[in-house]
Amino acid sequence: MTAVQNDFARRLEPFRTELLAYCYRMLGSSHDAEDLVQETYLRAWRARERYDEGRSSLRTWLYRIATNVCLTALEARGRRPLPSGLVAASDPLGPLVLGENPWLQPLPDSLLALGDPAGVAVGRSSLRLAFASALQHLSARQRGALVLRDVLGFSASEAAEILGSTTVSVNSSLQRARTRMKEAGVGPEDTGEPSAAEQRAWVDRYAKAFEQADVEGLKRLLTEDVLMEMPPMLNWFTGRRNYGLFMEWVFGAAGTDWRLRPVTANGGQPGFAAYRRVGDGYRLHTLQVFTVTAGGISRNSVFQDPEVFAAFGLPGEPDDIS
Repeated sequence: MTAVQNDFARRLEPFRTELLAYCYRMLGSSHDAEDLVQETYLRAWRARERYDEGRSSLRTWLYRIATNVCLTALEARGRRPLPSGLVAASDPLGPLVLGENPWLQPLPDSLLALGDPAGVAVGRSSLRLAFASALQHLSARQRGALVLRDVLGFSASEAAEILGSTTVSVNSSLQRARTRMKEAGVGPEDTGEPSAAEQRAWVDRYAKAFEQADVEGLKRLLTEDVLMEMPPMLNWFTGRRNYGLFMEWVFGAAGTDWRLRPVTANGGQPGFAAYRRVGDGYRLHTLQVFTVTAGGISRNSVFQDPEVFAAFGLPGEPDDIS
C-alpha cells in the first residue's frame, strides 16, 4: 500500500462509528448495519481515485455511498417494526403468537465508541428503541431525510446531494417524516430523560425484584402506562396490571430461579440478559432493554433471538454468572 493509500484509509476510519449508527437507524438491525458499513468502506476504497474534495467533504461523500448502500438493502429487506407498531394489543394471559416479520433489533453499545468525538454525530437519543422503531414506519427516503437533517445536522443542500435528490424533494420528505414522528410521540432530542446512573438504578431495582420473582416489587417500578413487547412474538400489552399478570405467568412457566447479566444498548439504554435455571445450570432466555422515565420504567422490549444474543456476545450457558 502506498503512502497516499495509507493516508486515505486513515482519513476514512474516524467516520466508522457514526456510519454504523446511521446504517442502524436506516435498517433497524445491528448485523445488517455492520455489513453495510463494510460495504460502504469497500466501495469508498474502490472509488478513492474519483473522490474530489473540491466538490464535497469526505464525510458527505461517505454518507452518500452509505445511503446508496442502505437504500438498495431496503428495497430487498423492507422495514423492521416492533409488535406494538404492527398489531393490536393482546391479552397478557393469551397464547403466545409467533410472528413472521423481521423485527427491529437492539444495537449493542459495545459497537459504539460513545466516549470519542464521533459520539456527537452518533446522537444517543436518536438511537433509542422507541425512536428507531418509529423510523421503521417512514419510507426509506423520508427516513434518510429525517436522520440526515434532524439528527446529523446536514444542510438541505448536503442532504439532497447525499440522497441524490433535490432540495425541494428533501424538504418535502422531511416535513412528512416530522409529522409522522410527532404523531408517534418521539423525536431525536432527549426531553427530561433521567441520567444514565438514575436509569441504571431503576433497572437494578427491577433486576433484584426479578431475581426474587417479586411481581408486586416489579409493578412498583413501572409507570401506569408501561408497555411490554417481546419479538419474535406478536404479543404486546400495556398497563401495570397486565404486566403483573404476565410476569406471574412467566415465573409459573419458567421458574423462579434466575441469574441476570447487565447490558446497555441503543446509546445507553439499560437492560439485562436473563438466564433461567435448567437442570444443574442456567440457560439464556431473553435479552431485555428498558426505557426509563422520571416516573419509572415505561417500556420493556424483550428479545428472544439468537442473532441478537450473538450481537451482544451472550453465551448460552455462562459459567461466570453469580
